[in-house]
Amino acid sequence: MSRVKLHIIGLSTGQTSGSYTLILGEENSNRKLPVVIGSFEAQAIAIEIEKIVPFRPMTHDLFLNFCKSFEIQIHEVVIYSLNEGVFHAKMICEHNGEIKEIDARTSDSIALAVRFKCPIYTYEDIMNAASVEFNDDPNDPLQEAATPVKKAKSTEPEREYTKMTLEQLHTMLDTAINVEDYATAARIRDEIQRREK
Repeated sequence: MSRVKLHIIGLSTGQTSGSYTLILGEENSNRKLPVVIGSFEAQAIAIEIEKIVPFRPMTHDLFLNFCKSFEIQIHEVVIYSLNEGVFHAKMICEHNGEIKEIDARTSDSIALAVRFKCPIYTYEDIMNAASVEFNDDPNDPLQEAATPVKKAKSTEPEREYTKMTLEQLHTMLDTAINVEDYATAARIRDEIQRREK
């Protein structure tokens, strides 16, 4: 069965409270693979994509540091099965020249793939069974998810940030990172970067 290389398109809030939909796109195609994940894993993926440095290492960062310390490399992540609506993934790892396959949740595998900067694959039969065709129709329910991860919705008006000084923004950024509110931290960081250009 032929393999299909995927890349992360974005995250969208899910149908149920606390869930998100991770949208993976096939290279050179309109086919997208939506994967429902939890809020913790969505946050872990988003902060790495956005390059936000948490106050203390999160679980996936700890795993990355552990692997680097013991010279373990993740070469790729493969979504290899779809069973009753649940995707199954494995990480292809190497240690001292020996290749190992480690079974893992798809969300955790992808959170680690972005940290190791390794490719994500699936198989053609999974794409045929679960992918959706994405188009540029603004009424398409996946249209919002096609925007970058940092476009997360906010209950706090972003225009308030424009009224603050850089010193206030830096203080708020530190506070948001300390309480692990990475969505707010990303918006504050964007405002700081906009001013410092």
